[in-house]
Amino acid sequence: MLDLLADNPLLTVFLVVGLGTLVGSIPFGPIRFGPAGGLFVGLAVGALDPRLGENLSLLQTIGLALFVYTVGLAGGYQLVATFRRQLPTLLAGLAILAATAGVAVGGGMLLGLSAPMTAGTFSGSLTATPALAAATDASGGSGEPAVGYSLGYPVGVTLSIIIISALVNRTWPGRRDTAPRSAGALVARSVDVKVESPLTSVPGWREQTITMSYLVRDGRGRVIGDDETLRPGDHVLVIGDKDASATAAEHLGVELAEALTDDRTDVDHRRFTVSNHDVAGRTVADLDLPRRHGGRATRVYRGDTELLARDDLVLELGDRVLAVFPKGRLDAGFSIFGDSQRRVSEIDALTLAIGLALGLLLGIVPIPLGGNTLQLGAAAGPLIVGLALGRLVRTGPLVWTLPNSANLTLRQLGLFLFLACVGLASGPAFASTALTGTGLKAGLLGGAVTLAACAFTWFAGRALQLSAQRTVGIMSGVIGQPAILAFAQSKSDDERIEASYTSLFAVSTVIKIVMAYLLALLW
Repeated sequence: MLDLLADNPLLTVFLVVGLGTLVGSIPFGPIRFGPAGGLFVGLAVGALDPRLGENLSLLQTIGLALFVYTVGLAGGYQLVATFRRQLPTLLAGLAILAATAGVAVGGGMLLGLSAPMTAGTFSGSLTATPALAAATDASGGSGEPAVGYSLGYPVGVTLSIIIISALVNRTWPGRRDTAPRSAGALVARSVDVKVESPLTSVPGWREQTITMSYLVRDGRGRVIGDDETLRPGDHVLVIGDKDASATAAEHLGVELAEALTDDRTDVDHRRFTVSNHDVAGRTVADLDLPRRHGGRATRVYRGDTELLARDDLVLELGDRVLAVFPKGRLDAGFSIFGDSQRRVSEIDALTLAIGLALGLLLGIVPIPLGGNTLQLGAAAGPLIVGLALGRLVRTGPLVWTLPNSANLTLRQLGLFLFLACVGLASGPAFASTALTGTGLKAGLLGGAVTLAACAFTWFAGRALQLSAQRTVGIMSGVIGQPAILAFAQSKSDDERIEASYTSLFAVSTVIKIVMAYLLALLW
């Protein structure tokens, strides 16, 4: 059997991926290891025979590049668009990671661990898979970083979840934090207008925290225009989050019991899937629906997230846009958005290949660093290029972003392949180390690193006068494991948790890659 697996490396890898998926789905209390199950199964299988981990470096690099590139594409636009507002959070994250790296260095030296083992444990404790690749590169392909990673990873996830469960529903003064928007869901309110009011005087209209679509006047319905003045007796549909829509409705009049959207006599609505490449990368305002087609976009559904169709919102392939049009003119929506599920299930191989090639090219560029030379490698190079292209969204006819479903599929595939290959290649080193004094020391260091990261985050949140929920979001972003974010969200629906995680995840990944590389070279 071992000879069969050794002669068929692809068969071995996909068996590990399948078994790893099963292991990753097993709950250990509130914890599931997810894709990291592939690493643990790979370590166990690889320990059976060193031949099973040979000649997997190309497949490992492909998996890693796919994972980090798609992460960058998904986070690039939001990161840059909110950079100024998120700058204090980003600086706090940098300081937290620097202090945590200091704990790793001190702890590693105190415990007598090697630099590659310390770098791997640091990466595992902060669940930074790309950082593991950087540490492995810096150590000349040694298996020690993967061993440290595999010992630090479960400790990091477990401790993080325990700490977050104790903090996520706490309340303390967050004077410099923004207030949460209830559960973040959008609400449509049908309103009977009681006072004459230009749209520009309605609370939230100028700020675009609300929008309106239906207008019924003198018994006839139509799509509301941009320059309307509402009159007593009008009925309008107000869309926004719970608080913003309630404020606008109170300003205008009283809420109706019946929903205006139930009557499609004069106005119709539909969700259109953005499959037209000419629309992807354009803003809602660029479409100019009110002037060109007499319609209006009100909401955008991106994955599981519901967004208000603000003028500056950039549309992506796979988005579902809820738009209203005059009766009989829904065909305009099909011609504009495309509305083809088949097309958004396809991957643009041209832009994907160009983006990955640019990322891998950046990864091999030598960067002088004191007496050494740093290469970003297949971890940081594609991630940085992905962030840049994700911010651009499109360049002329080239659309860089991927539909959300395709992005997640490629990301998961890349992560599974990378972790399975790393596990198989590092299995023999793990078997000879895990149950030794060195393995115990690596586990202790992993716990110390995770505790330090969480403690530094707590102090930063209190110093910046942030809420417990935003602090938990920062903590989730610093650790980086999506399962930790999912756990925090299962305990609280406060949108500040995900907002902080998203702003930190990509940046902290780059920082951890560089730090892990340097840690592996220190002694």
